[in-house]
Amino acid sequence: MIRSAIIGCGSYTPEKVMKNSDFEGVVETSDEWIVQRTGIRERHIAADGETTADLGEKAARAALDDAGITVDDLDLIICATSTPNNTFPATAVEIQNRLGMHHGAAFDSQAVCSGFVFALTTADQYIKTGQAKRVLVIGAETFSRLLDWSDRSTCVLFGDGAGAVVVEGVEGEGSSADRGILTCHLRSDGAHKEKLYVDGGPSTTGTVGHLRMQGREVFRHAVGMITDVIEAAYAATGLSSADLDWFVPHQANRRIIDASARKLDIADEKVVITVDRHGNTSAASIPLALCEAVRDGRIKRGDLVLLEAMGGGFTWGAILLRW
Repeated sequence: MIRSAIIGCGSYTPEKVMKNSDFEGVVETSDEWIVQRTGIRERHIAADGETTADLGEKAARAALDDAGITVDDLDLIICATSTPNNTFPATAVEIQNRLGMHHGAAFDSQAVCSGFVFALTTADQYIKTGQAKRVLVIGAETFSRLLDWSDRSTCVLFGDGAGAVVVEGVEGEGSSADRGILTCHLRSDGAHKEKLYVDGGPSTTGTVGHLRMQGREVFRHAVGMITDVIEAAYAATGLSSADLDWFVPHQANRRIIDASARKLDIADEKVVITVDRHGNTSAASIPLALCEAVRDGRIKRGDLVLLEAMGGGFTWGAILLRW
C-alpha cells in the first residue's frame, strides 16, 4: 500500500522575541504568573509588515531544501492558518506564486490550532488515493494580530511562526512497521464555539476582531478530547504509548501537555516541548516543534511519532506516523 512519508522539514520564527517581563508594563501580570500557569517564557512576534505568507514562504523553502526537491516536484500545497494575509485568495496560493510554482493546486486549511493535523491528514488522503505524489504542508500564523493586548488571560499565550513539511508517497506493506503516516483521526464539535473564538469576521462585523477564550473551559475539555483521538489511533494500529519514541503535542499550555501525557502514560522524556520559547503558535505549533526535534537529532529514521492538537471550534485530532 501507499504511505505518506515526511521527507523534509523546515521552520521559521520572526526575529523579535517578546519575553514575559515585556508584558509587565502592558497588563497586570508577571513572569512568575505566566510561567506557573502556562510554562511560557517567551514568544516570537512578527515585525510590522511581516505577514503570514512571509513566514510560511521561509518555512516552505527550508522544507524543500531539506527534502532535496524543487517546486517542480510538488503537486499540491496546503497551508493551515487562521491568520491569512487576505480574506481571499488563500495564503497557500500566495506562497505558491512566491515559490514560482504555476502548476498543481494550493489551498488553505482552517481548523485553528488543529490546522496542521487537519492539513497533513488531507495531504495523506491525496497521496493514498493517487491524486498527488508530493505535497507541501505548511502551518503559518501571525496570531499577534488577533490579540487584545489589554486581556492578560490571552495576550500572554500566543506567538507567531511557521513550520512546513514535504510529504511523499512511499511503498508500504500495510503494517505498523511501515514508514510514513499509519493512521489519522479528526474530530470537531461546534457546540463549543463560544469557548474559543474570534469576535469578528467579514460576514458578521466586517472587522478582524479579537481572540476570546474561556480558559478554564478549554482546559477542562482538552485532556479528554486529546485522549479520545490518541486512543483511537492506538486502536487502529495495535500500538500503545509504550511503543512511542516521541510525542509532539500542540504547544498550547505546559499544564495541558503534562496532564495529557500523564493520562496516556507517556514518559516525560518522550515529550517534545517548545511552548516555553514559542508560546502557542496555533497551526504552526506542531511543525515548529517537530522540525526542532528532527534538526537536533532527537527524531530519527524509523522512530514512532505521535502528533496531536486541539483548537477552537472545538476541533481536535491525532496522527501516528513512523519517521
